[in-house]
Amino acid sequence: MTTIDTAGTSDPARAERGRRAFGEVMTIAAPDDSSPAIARGLIDFVFAEIWTRPGLTRRERRFITLACVADADAEAPIVEHVYAALNSGDLTVTEIREAVLHFAVYAGWPKASRLNMIVDQQWERVNHERGQQVPPPEPLLPLVTPSDPQARLARGEQAFREVNCLPYVPDRDNPYQGAGILNFVFGEMWPRPGLGMKERRLITVACVAFQDAPYPIMSHVYAALKSRDLSFTEMDEFALHFAAYSGWPKASYLDRVIAEQKVRVLDEWRADEAETS
Repeated sequence: MTTIDTAGTSDPARAERGRRAFGEVMTIAAPDDSSPAIARGLIDFVFAEIWTRPGLTRRERRFITLACVADADAEAPIVEHVYAALNSGDLTVTEIREAVLHFAVYAGWPKASRLNMIVDQQWERVNHERGQQVPPPEPLLPLVTPSDPQARLARGEQAFREVNCLPYVPDRDNPYQGAGILNFVFGEMWPRPGLGMKERRLITVACVAFQDAPYPIMSHVYAALKSRDLSFTEMDEFALHFAAYSGWPKASYLDRVIAEQKVRVLDEWRADEAETS
């Protein structure tokens, strides 16, 4: 492991690794800033140590990062990470727009509206830099979800069970649960094309974690692990990456929940194996 010497300068090899990783991730040169926050924090740690780790791909780390910077209302980081995600080719514009919709449901429409505007601006920038016209968006219609209200609710109930790994569903007659959770969140959004289940898990867990929502944190960490959409190793890596972009106190709580849900999931897996043996 690299160290910081007593003269207060960072290890050259680590700094070089960080600058190289910054360039690869952000698709621009690393800043020439010797302040501790940038040189030691951002370059020597976030990029030299976090982005280069195994456990999650760079593409998967994009989804966590975008959710965190959008929640932080940090204009420059939002612009920089949206641009980097698009310019690198790690995310298509269709995927990032779908991520905005998913983010809106779990972090709020006002924050998502701002993120959506930045996506449009940076997509135009990327195409302008490449000397090409902005291609038309993929058509929205026809929607893949049922238009019949009863069929839509039934699909929402099915998706709720599958996503949350639970045998029950919320009450249809409660407006929040029926019209919101079953009709839209699970009847429309989770089954949409454009993102895979793993990507939606990454966005969701990030959103509930930075909002300090105890039950949603527990339930979505549990479901991500129980479904095997995220492995135990990937979830641990998630907590570390989340810490870099949303802060260590929030990540510390998330890490504790992850540890608890690992035990719960393992116990359930063992019980399932015992029943089938």
